[in-house]
Amino acid sequence: MGALRLISLEQEAPLDAYSRVVTEVARKLSPSVANLRVSRGRREGGGSGVVITPDGFVLTSAHVVVGTDRGVASFVDGRELAVEVVGSDPLSDLAVLRIESNGVTAAELGDADGLQVGQLVVAIGNPNGFAGSVTAGVVSALGRSLPTRMGSATRIVENVIQTDAALNPGNSGGALADGAGRVVGINTAVAGVGLGLAVPINETTRRIVAALMSEGRVRRAYIGIAGGSRPLPPRLAAALNRSTGIEVVEVVDGSPAARAGLRAEDLIVEVDGVPVSGADDLQRLMVGDLIGRPVILHVLRGGNELDAEVVPDELTG
Repeated sequence: MGALRLISLEQEAPLDAYSRVVTEVARKLSPSVANLRVSRGRREGGGSGVVITPDGFVLTSAHVVVGTDRGVASFVDGRELAVEVVGSDPLSDLAVLRIESNGVTAAELGDADGLQVGQLVVAIGNPNGFAGSVTAGVVSALGRSLPTRMGSATRIVENVIQTDAALNPGNSGGALADGAGRVVGINTAVAGVGLGLAVPINETTRRIVAALMSEGRVRRAYIGIAGGSRPLPPRLAAALNRSTGIEVVEVVDGSPAARAGLRAEDLIVEVDGVPVSGADDLQRLMVGDLIGRPVILHVLRGGNELDAEVVPDELTG
């Protein structure tokens, strides 16, 4: 007969610790995550939402509430409360709703910029209508991109979080939390088996959420170019201490960039003195404050450096 193998408490501890973290996050966050039901004419849809303020502001995915301005939020304690859409931003896939109630529990928002690949995350939402469902996994990758569209305007949501926490229809708009129970992402899509994506909660998305809460929309500047990263010439790379700039691939007819005389193959290296290395840098700088204000682009053209003054328009659908 083989010898008995004893398992020490120390060997069991890591699994117990993992369970305790997930259990505590679920206990802390579940009261703040709502099951959203919305009507679009004769069709019904739904998803999840996260209460972010004690006075009833709720954060969700823009695609959850597209085509409607109100719905019903159900909570794990059995309450069903009417919600109204305050503002929606399809280009970030975020929307803010409002519950006319002060008796709701607000989640704590974290900062996705501090996440690391392999870090434990917990997803809470309402997949297929099953309220308060909890799944756990790890951050599979960071820096993913999510293409979004609003009318004819397109945009890339940057630094999307990829996780292997199981996500299913209805999870969109729900919370992705770190091990301390802080919301670091809003689950937005199921990209494939074992692949979930979440819009990060960081400085950029906090500004978007604040604009939606106060104004109901997000204003973005637009100059009208398509471009991508291109290596800088060695001399300029050494002088600027960086390796890439933004190559202008196309200039939209009649756009601010066209009026300023920008051309295909121009290489943009600075915007109002701020270094740019790729299209995401330019996108991040195109905030509402730049609309109608002259902006200086430092450009390399045919081996010569020049400054171009561009007056951005407002991005519309």
